[in-house]
Amino acid sequence: MIKPNLRLVILCVLVLTMAGFWLLGFAHQHLDRPVAMAQQSSMVWTIGKGSSLSRVTRQLHKNKIISHPRILSIYAKLAGRTAIQAGSYHIEPSDSARSLLDKFNRGDVMLHQITFPEGWSFKQWLAQLSTVEQFAESASSDPNLILEAAGLDLEHPEGWFFPDTYSYSATDSLSDILLQAHRQMRQILDNAWQNRDVGLPYDSAYEALIMASIIEKETGVASERPEIAGVFVRRLQKRMRLQTDPTVIYGLGDAYKGNIRRKHLRQRTAYNTYMINGLPPTPIAMPSAAAIEAAVHPLDGTSLYFVARGDGSHYFSDSLEEHLQAVRQYQIKRRAQNYQSAPPKKQQSQ
Repeated sequence: MIKPNLRLVILCVLVLTMAGFWLLGFAHQHLDRPVAMAQQSSMVWTIGKGSSLSRVTRQLHKNKIISHPRILSIYAKLAGRTAIQAGSYHIEPSDSARSLLDKFNRGDVMLHQITFPEGWSFKQWLAQLSTVEQFAESASSDPNLILEAAGLDLEHPEGWFFPDTYSYSATDSLSDILLQAHRQMRQILDNAWQNRDVGLPYDSAYEALIMASIIEKETGVASERPEIAGVFVRRLQKRMRLQTDPTVIYGLGDAYKGNIRRKHLRQRTAYNTYMINGLPPTPIAMPSAAAIEAAVHPLDGTSLYFVARGDGSHYFSDSLEEHLQAVRQYQIKRRAQNYQSAPPKKQQSQ
């Protein structure tokens, strides 16, 4: 015969067990119930930087998306899954409170992309960033303030950002994009400089970056980069002026209207390589990795001149006489036929 006290204990255990199962079922019901959607299509939910999970669950409940925020918060604490990542998330009709927590834990944020072509200037980068709503206000600020906000101590930003396609989320800032691009350029330049050819006429990696930017702007056919680099390196070694139009155009700034004239070649600026010796003081564009590699691994040869053929490629010459003949052949005769000396993609000014 079961004693009364033992009977009471058994009864309590049974009650507690049943209550536990009921609570477990209740919790799972709220954790796995499909979210409430006003329409049968997905919606976007943004978690701001610094938001806690409890705050997010309260907001989801306030918007009638999940049924019980406290259950989700308790479950996350017990499972050690309270860390969530800021950004915008897709919420689908098939989602539940548990699946949303999974997304927030993994950081499955919506990503957008922005592309900066090789050869663009910093001014063009800011113009591109200004086309994105979340960056527009920042991109219209003073460039020095933009660099300061990003924590970048750059006296001149040109050349210091790697041209590429970058992904960003709704909570990223303009500074995030610039920092990512700057770190990538630093890494690529440092690696290239460490493995450079011997005997190059550069005193620093920065001078190699300047050369790479000139190569980038002069190149219409990618395979010619090392050959163009070879011409410029040999000219520096022989103390010849570079005499390259892209540096002149950069030095003209907004005064350049699409056509370079003789008066421009005689106009003294820090970037007019028809007037100055050696390299200009800074890069003139953001060079690609291929242009940087060409700058530190120029093609051996004897050519000292080149002229655009009109199809993006160049004719290379060893002597001034041969070069002048090529100029007459490829440029002077074709100007009468509305000839353009470079392909459309390289016609962009700073």
